[in-house]
Amino acid sequence: MTPPPPPPPPTHPFRERFETEQPILGMVHLPPLPGAPRFDGDRAAIRERALTDAETLLEGGVDGLVLENFGDAPFYPESVPTHVVAEMTVVAKTVADAVDVPLGINVLRNDADAALAIAGAVGASFVRVNVHTGSAATDQGILEGRAHETLRSRREITADVAILADVHVKHATPIGERGLERATRETVERGLADGVIVSGPGTGEETALVDLECVVETVRDLERDVPVIVGSGVTPESVPEVFERGADGAIVGTAFKRGGEPENPVALERVRAVVGAAQTG
Repeated sequence: MTPPPPPPPPTHPFRERFETEQPILGMVHLPPLPGAPRFDGDRAAIRERALTDAETLLEGGVDGLVLENFGDAPFYPESVPTHVVAEMTVVAKTVADAVDVPLGINVLRNDADAALAIAGAVGASFVRVNVHTGSAATDQGILEGRAHETLRSRREITADVAILADVHVKHATPIGERGLERATRETVERGLADGVIVSGPGTGEETALVDLECVVETVRDLERDVPVIVGSGVTPESVPEVFERGADGAIVGTAFKRGGEPENPVALERVRAVVGAAQTG
């Protein structure tokens, strides 16, 4: 007997996972994993660091987490080896079992299939896809969006996972005459992303308010209930205006780290500073 087709994903799979309308998501930047050039040989230390950062972020008041293989540079441009997927799944499971907030997965540089597989296996809530539609020139070479594969892959594995897609992702230059408004429109209408992320040019660099406003206005004109997330450069000083200008959430990494360096551990007082500013701004 042929089994019935899997059910479609929820109508609003990202928003429904949070208890606040403008969540702050804290980055869990993994140290170099086994196989990466800078891996130091200590698997246990990777898991301990991830768990400690996650717990510190929660203590500071974040509403969710995003886990990514930040230390694996130079990154594979698209598909990562199976050992990366295995390591990230183990670490993600460790974190997921210890926290009670939505967890997202990002497999750098652009392995959406791996991210979906990990998220589905550990019960994560969403994935981040750097290049979902269009193409971009990056330090890994040219990356091409594979929305057609990603959406079908999610359906095949029946993963209740939202897809957050970058528009004009950081550390990249869009190829072709594809401005921010058009990229946003196509990511939502044709790429069927559940949310869009707008960032500055690099890690920790401020997201231009004019870019944020462009993406927000474009999504509103489409009359789609698609959240707009700011993906870089959020600080205690900028977070009130970021939310005032229409952002539905923010992903914060660098501003939460000791000394403002993304490779460092999370500092509790820095988390509280951003969260506090967001709540009182």
